[in-house]
Amino acid sequence: MSQSIDPRPTDPRSVPQLLSDLAKELTTLFKKEGQLIRAELSEKATKLGVGIGSAAAGAIILLVALNVLAAALVAAIAQIGDMGVGWASLIVGVILAVVGALLVKQGTSQMTDLTPERSVNQVSQDANLVKDQVR
Repeated sequence: MSQSIDPRPTDPRSVPQLLSDLAKELTTLFKKEGQLIRAELSEKATKLGVGIGSAAAGAIILLVALNVLAAALVAAIAQIGDMGVGWASLIVGVILAVVGALLVKQGTSQMTDLTPERSVNQVSQDANLVKDQVR
């Protein structure tokens, strides 16, 4: 005697219960994703804050050193080049302005990777999973 096997899985929950469970699980999933995003953003913000603090302290010290070195360079150019202090100051000032502009441009171009990539990827994967499950 052959018995027919039902290929459909049996789940004692009704459709409304399944939908309710799905809603609860989605809520939990999105709460966890929110926590992940907050943690990652906090980590990035802390890293950025430490970097900015160190860079600012270094910049202040370098600014003082640059003033001293620029004054010494102005005096040297004025003495070696047989020119007035005004012209020597103009030459040094233009050179420092060009170097400073290049450094600012380089530094700002390096401050672009602040996106919480892991969280964005995870949320995208979760959204795709939910779409697949709803179909």
